[in-house]
Amino acid sequence: MTDDIILKFANAEILINDTAYNKLSVQKNSLELADSLLDDLLRNQRDVFIVTEDILDRYLQDQGQVSNYGSDADINSIVNNIIVSENPSKAIKPPQSKLMPNVPFDFQIVKDASKKSYTSGEIKDFSAYFNSRFQKIKGLLSKKGELKESYPIKDLVNMNDNVRIIGMVNDIRTTKNNHKIMELEDETGYTNVLIHNDNQKLFESSDKIVRDEVIGINGIKKGNLVIASELIQPGVPRIEDKEMDFSAVFISDVHIGSSTFLEDAFKRFVNWINGDFGDEEKREVANDVRYLVIAGDLVDGIGVYPNQEKELTIKDIYGQYEEAARLLGDIEDVKIIIAPGNHDACRLAEPQPAIPESYAGDLYKLKNAEFVSNPSVVSLEGINTLIYHGRSFDDLVMTVNGMSHERTDLVMKELLEKRHLAPIYGERTPLASEFEDHLVIEDVPDIFHTGHVHINAYRRYKGIHMINSGTFQSQTEFQKIYNIVPTCAEVPVLNRGTMKIFKFN
Repeated sequence: MTDDIILKFANAEILINDTAYNKLSVQKNSLELADSLLDDLLRNQRDVFIVTEDILDRYLQDQGQVSNYGSDADINSIVNNIIVSENPSKAIKPPQSKLMPNVPFDFQIVKDASKKSYTSGEIKDFSAYFNSRFQKIKGLLSKKGELKESYPIKDLVNMNDNVRIIGMVNDIRTTKNNHKIMELEDETGYTNVLIHNDNQKLFESSDKIVRDEVIGINGIKKGNLVIASELIQPGVPRIEDKEMDFSAVFISDVHIGSSTFLEDAFKRFVNWINGDFGDEEKREVANDVRYLVIAGDLVDGIGVYPNQEKELTIKDIYGQYEEAARLLGDIEDVKIIIAPGNHDACRLAEPQPAIPESYAGDLYKLKNAEFVSNPSVVSLEGINTLIYHGRSFDDLVMTVNGMSHERTDLVMKELLEKRHLAPIYGERTPLASEFEDHLVIEDVPDIFHTGHVHINAYRRYKGIHMINSGTFQSQTEFQKIYNIVPTCAEVPVLNRGTMKIFKFN
């Protein structure tokens, strides 16, 4: 009988403390009472995840029953029969997330471009796209004290004094005297801005300025030039910490279907997230996981690069997503959020809409899966999470000195400061020229999650958790050529606000 009662509560994934258990187990009809109590809790008190003596007493009173304790000997006999783990000093501890199976996920899609992507492919769309970017970021810059009284560029004609302007960078080049000339544009006109190399701090900061970003300038107008004294990016303010009473897991670049996909490691990961793998610390954290966020490249795709078919074990895109559904389908009691990457079956141009159901029908059958665009913003129990696969990292690494694939935290920091996920137009990152620029970071996230480069990175910047997740794919031939060493099967977990890395390789 002892085992039967414990099993009933374990199956319902609700705890019962010792006192309540002892009182319930000595009732004449204890098994029937356990069934009816659990049924009542699941129907009417979904926020209860541990049954205490008070809860049991109220239930017995409602049922017209009197608490019926047996003798001390009976109680001691029952207590001695409570199941313990293989280590007798440690009682079995049911997973925390499994204690709340009927508590709904507090999950919301805050921003998604899947059904908001409009373009006719005409020249006017380019103008609308860049104007959308300019107006959004100009609005952020105009709130800064240094730029509250900025002027349209056309008004500079009659000025020969201190000026404040906001513009988009058309071009930036180095003069023969090693100064920099930046061409800035707004909706009213153009102007040239000189960055003098005598101002060493300003000159060094200008190294991070890239084409097509929107910035503010404080300076002095002299002739046809504005001599800059200050470069102002929109930046991000420091945000307050938000309390997390749950854990979230962040992965990307799984590359299911590739011959270099680490299937055994991924299966260990799935077993862990279900609470069935790892040491005590790993299981303790796994029991607290409510969300799994996948930032693109769930599968390896088809025809992504020349001769890719030679490196595939699943040579059909439908088969790759079927296998992904099979592997992810084993994950229980966790909300799975899936965004696409450049290897997934959707358009390459960003923003990428959510992976289409027509390609991933089996994935869409998973009741705990949510599909979002790249980029997107979701709320996990009130924690706003910006998801971006990270294709633009390639452009920043090639353009800005000091940036590298090994230090994506520096790249992520710069994107936050620019308030744009892919500021450079016309390089390796294809961008859709739409009526609205969906890659502007309009609101400051609590978490910024990216992938793409297959290398783990984490940094807390102005209160924002910046997480770049690694991969479940071993080193590829392409990576060997460029000496890129991936972080394989090492998973970032935000455990109630604290970053942990768990290894499954």
